[in-house]
Amino acid sequence: MQNAALQWISDLLRERDIPFVVCGGLAAIAYGSTRPLNDIDLFVPGKHFQSVVSAGSPHVSKSAKRSREAGWHLEYIQFIYEGVKVEVGNAEQVEIFDSDSHEWTELHLDFSRVKDIEVMGVALPVMNVEDLIHYKRILNRPVDRDDLAQIVTKEGAH
Repeated sequence: MQNAALQWISDLLRERDIPFVVCGGLAAIAYGSTRPLNDIDLFVPGKHFQSVVSAGSPHVSKSAKRSREAGWHLEYIQFIYEGVKVEVGNAEQVEIFDSDSHEWTELHLDFSRVKDIEVMGVALPVMNVEDLIHYKRILNRPVDRDDLAQIVTKEGAH
């Protein structure tokens, strides 16, 4: 089912020439994490966000809005496709909660620093491993620490 959802969102974006970057657990899996995938997380440039909202409207489970939850402060929409959560964030004005300083810090998403990786049979633009490690270290939630332990081992990064 995750493969179908991944193919659906990838096709939806590519058919509209919308750049995107995969992050979160799916990006961690692309770089070696073996934990179960909870959802599919990705970002699109702000100028394309409303187009994604419209195109995916038959599958909306949470309407597009700015939220502050689970260490993230951003505008996003959640779709459910064949039982799988797909969350698409607006890449503008994204903040993450720094677990050390206890402050919100801006997260810059660089669409030019993606790596094309095949994940679950779908070729995807995945967040650069250094950028992924950087934000997961800042968030430092249990799931992030688990991912980092596996990413660092596989990639040899620090």
